[in-house]
Amino acid sequence: MAVDHTRAPVLEALAEYRREGRLSFTPPGHKQARGADPATREVLGDAVFLGDVLATGALDDRLTRGRVLERAEELMADAVHADHAFFSTCGSSLSVKAAMLAVAGPHEKLLIGRDAHKAVVSGLLLAGIEPVWVEPRWDPDRHLAHPPSAEEFDRAFAAHPDAKGALITSPTPYGAAADLRAVAEVCHRRSRPLIVDEAWGAHLPFHPDLPSWAMDAGADICVTSIHKMGSGLEQGSVFHLQGDLVPPELLGMRADLLGTTSPSSLIYAGLDGWRRQMALHGRELMGATLELAAEVRAAIEEIDGLHVNDRADFCGPGRADDFDPLPVVIDLSGLGVSGYQAADWLREHRGLIAHITDHRRIGAQLTHGDDRETAGELLAALKDLARVAPSLPAAPEVAVPVPDELRMAQVALPRDAFFGPTEDVPLEGAAGRVAAEMITPYPPGIPAVLPGERLTEPVLRYLSTGLAAGMYLPDPSDPSLKTVRVVAE
Repeated sequence: MAVDHTRAPVLEALAEYRREGRLSFTPPGHKQARGADPATREVLGDAVFLGDVLATGALDDRLTRGRVLERAEELMADAVHADHAFFSTCGSSLSVKAAMLAVAGPHEKLLIGRDAHKAVVSGLLLAGIEPVWVEPRWDPDRHLAHPPSAEEFDRAFAAHPDAKGALITSPTPYGAAADLRAVAEVCHRRSRPLIVDEAWGAHLPFHPDLPSWAMDAGADICVTSIHKMGSGLEQGSVFHLQGDLVPPELLGMRADLLGTTSPSSLIYAGLDGWRRQMALHGRELMGATLELAAEVRAAIEEIDGLHVNDRADFCGPGRADDFDPLPVVIDLSGLGVSGYQAADWLREHRGLIAHITDHRRIGAQLTHGDDRETAGELLAALKDLARVAPSLPAAPEVAVPVPDELRMAQVALPRDAFFGPTEDVPLEGAAGRVAAEMITPYPPGIPAVLPGERLTEPVLRYLSTGLAAGMYLPDPSDPSLKTVRVVAE
């Protein structure tokens, strides 16, 4: 049956709602902006409130006979070569948890790349899944983790044949990508499903010069954030399914367990509109974005003191298998400033917001929403940064551990450590104790400390020096890191 990607069921239903002038005596209580705070209306505009209607009973009827959401999800699945697509208005943080719960349950094993996002760890805490950590490929010169290799997953399955499946993050926020086809083959040889956290890869299906899309590579479940590299609204996520290793009904049930009963029609509309935009114009839009990224990368490389990490930096033996050039990751080592300093200076003095910030890099994410004007502003701001860098204070030292020191032993189930008896101890006395909380440099949101890991001095020193240098740690119970929450003895 022919699929018509000019249609957008959610957007069409919203237009019909307005056209018919329906009068709602249901939530939301702002009643199509009439009851909203005037100052809020002035900032947000009435269009936000006019599109904020119930998904069931307004966007569709009370029995969902119009199949509005179902039709939108079918179109999304077709556009990205999946068997099924599920919309989420709670971000990929929910979507990846639903995927995990559909594959493994309490005290069952799941192979997981240790460079996973904190949302994955939250899923472990909620479900009581036992993680089998698969080591990323670590670049000791650039202090970067790349996705684990297929060989590492193969070895992990050999050591843990009872594992229910595997989860890998690809691409990373830095743009490094795995050989997903090879990882999927390792899983399927054992009839085990592969989950891909592809939150940073919403754009990948739409141009052949980008890394392989998880569904095309044979993954069973793929989670993607449409708000990251796409043009959806914040919290707009889709998880996709193919094959017969995970029943769609089971995945839907797990998502329903975690999801809100009050989904946002605005977010649904953003997902629906993005799919239509990409299905009709994706190759053209992404092609232009790749051309712009190449120009921007070349121009940044000409600025003294700046180096743009490229394929040669990220790919090769012991490193990543593929590379997405749109997260433009800039090494600042030649300027003698940290990513934290650079991000703060760019925001304060040039009104420019960087994405990735770490001890030596900033990231400037490009999407199809950028053009030569925004690229020109980025380049001008970076030139100004290079000019003033000698006058900035010397970058505070961050004690980044070597690879062997970075990984800590998992000695307790994350859920048991997190929910069991705990105590707070001074940072200086925390080494050797078992962590009862996550501690996560953000962005990119990969925990340095997980509940159930035995804390070590190098990791604690890394976090304390990082915090002093400007690192953002959103989740420890003591934001100052004077104390750390550990399992009570």
